[in-house]
Amino acid sequence: MNTTPSRDDAAPSQHELQRKLSNRHLQLIAIGGCIGTGLFMGSGKTIALAGPSILLIYMIIGGMFFFLMRALGEMLLSNLQYKSFIDMAHDLIGPGAGYYIGWSYWLGWVLVGIADLAAIINYLNFWLPEGTAFTPTGQALISAACVLLILGINLVTVKLFGEIEFWFALIKILAIIGLIFVGGYMVFSGFQAPSGATASFSHVWSDGLFPKGVTGFLAGFQIAMFAFVGVELLGTMAAETKDPEKNLPKAVNAIPTRIILFYVLSLLVIMAVTPWSQIPADQSPFVSLFLYAGIPTSAIIMNFVVLSSVMSSMNSGVFSTSRMLFGLARGGQAPQALAQLSSRAVPAKGLMFSCTFILLGAAFQYFVPNTMEAFTLASSLCVILFISIWSIIMVCYIRYRKQQPEKHTASTFKMPGGVWMSYIVLAFLFFALVILSLEPDTLKALMISPLWLLILAVTYRLLYLPRVRKLQVEM
Repeated sequence: MNTTPSRDDAAPSQHELQRKLSNRHLQLIAIGGCIGTGLFMGSGKTIALAGPSILLIYMIIGGMFFFLMRALGEMLLSNLQYKSFIDMAHDLIGPGAGYYIGWSYWLGWVLVGIADLAAIINYLNFWLPEGTAFTPTGQALISAACVLLILGINLVTVKLFGEIEFWFALIKILAIIGLIFVGGYMVFSGFQAPSGATASFSHVWSDGLFPKGVTGFLAGFQIAMFAFVGVELLGTMAAETKDPEKNLPKAVNAIPTRIILFYVLSLLVIMAVTPWSQIPADQSPFVSLFLYAGIPTSAIIMNFVVLSSVMSSMNSGVFSTSRMLFGLARGGQAPQALAQLSSRAVPAKGLMFSCTFILLGAAFQYFVPNTMEAFTLASSLCVILFISIWSIIMVCYIRYRKQQPEKHTASTFKMPGGVWMSYIVLAFLFFALVILSLEPDTLKALMISPLWLLILAVTYRLLYLPRVRKLQVEM
């Protein structure tokens, strides 16, 4: 007897998510997922913590995420009825795993939204007179306006979301490529900054690859992990992607190239132009590079770019949280109202539900007016949640290989390394969780994270299980 609520309760097609995202949208959204707020805003602090070893950190993390995404891609393509990894976890592990991964992914992106609000305030301070900053009221109003704008974009159609995200991602790509070319020219032409320092690749290794020692290298993983939040976005778009068998593999296989181009090369150029020890930890190094080089106009343009990057991150976050809520509601693990689609085939109530909670992040500005402190706390909590989600994805893959070997055999998009590589990725994710205890600010987030497990355990038992028992009695 099936004891879980059905996911196929005779819903007519007009009440299903529509496949409106084209290959063009998917490819750029996948790239955008690899270029998040963590790169633009968090890399300054990561460089301060780890020095030039940040390049090695990003290559290691990028490699692990390539295998994670290959595992996710193989599972999604093995069963096109999987709307997202909620369905995948529900099917391969059980309803408890689906409940955890869905609600944790939702909270994770709400926290990303709160971190993005802090980043927006930080970037907008660039245009204020030196020594001044927005009042807490001003910060809250700006945050609310940004959330309402993103809500408006997502309420129209999924195709508009894809189009807006396409252009957001394109801006980020062109900006980083432009920075690489401009920075490279400055290095090869021997550009001398007003401070007297000459741009040179020797800045990268002059103090050694590990100037902060092993402790600094390990601490660098904390913020760097946040930069990769969003790389799994493809897993929330499976139900709205045209020709997924062709387009998903393309997007996943391009991840290593993107990591090298957008992370490693851009930060290599930044540290060549600006000695790593002179990069401010509380500013975006992408902006400070041009300020350091005495090019204020370019710094203004780059500040607009990083602002668009944050808006892109929020746009993706609001999109993905609404799809998670839709999947949870369809499985009976969230209020049924969140399973309703608007006439434009978007989960409007889920969008408004998520945005309401992100708006509460605007109030967060009152309690933590220091934007970098707010950013670090929210991003650390977010990384803890995402580490658990990524771990469940890898456990799903191990279960998939055990339970459905025939599907793996028939797959045309097999994960390299298979099960043994899954255990390596799981070990890396556990390692990443452990090193969060190395710094006081991230340790604080690690200590309060079990509260979320308690909340989920209580709500699962009080809200979800009674519904399952009721269905069993009715059957």
